[in-house]
Amino acid sequence: MNAGRWILGLGLGLMLSVSCHADGAAIAKTGLGAAPACQTCHGAAGEGVAQAGFPRLAGLGATYLQRQLAAFADGTRVNDVMMPIAKALSLADGAEVSAYYAALPAPAAPAGAPPTASPQATAAAPTPASVGATLAIRGRWADKLPACEQCHGPGGRGVGPDFPALVGQSATYLANQLTAWKTGARPPGPMGLMADVARKLSEAEVRAVADHYASLPSRAAR
Repeated sequence: MNAGRWILGLGLGLMLSVSCHADGAAIAKTGLGAAPACQTCHGAAGEGVAQAGFPRLAGLGATYLQRQLAAFADGTRVNDVMMPIAKALSLADGAEVSAYYAALPAPAAPAGAPPTASPQATAAAPTPASVGATLAIRGRWADKLPACEQCHGPGGRGVGPDFPALVGQSATYLANQLTAWKTGARPPGPMGLMADVARKLSEAEVRAVADHYASLPSRAAR
């Protein structure tokens, strides 16, 4: 093969490799094949839809998002909406759309979020807000229940690929995920931590923790 044909063949190969999957922005905005546009449920800026419990994607780590798509695709994370969508995307497509959302800025706290008690206020008579803040910041070591911040970082802003940001998510979404860990509808996560944590929380505590994180500002959260 002469040099001209080799260069032409290389160029065609590159074009095919690029065209075999869509870019992340296109998948997010217009969908791909059987997968509808992500923004249909997750919002135009990946901010999520609090009322429906659809999570924010903007600003979450790309590796974390890819792992969730893989879990939906293989059925280890159960959701009737997301499972067929994830199966319709190739690994490359999932990587592209995950990178797209990871690069977007995290939105501010949802409008109308409930006020959150300060750490100092949690020493007073417990209220739903102070219960959520106490569990998030201190945990409950009498039950071997660690503070959320020990893994998810100060203010729930996320730590690495295994512990995503909690701030910026709606209370409905967060409560639904804790319930999913309780029932086994979501994989237990690194070292099986989340299933064990969720089982130690009452329904009222689940809601209190969810409300706490939903009320916090989420700028720069990852």
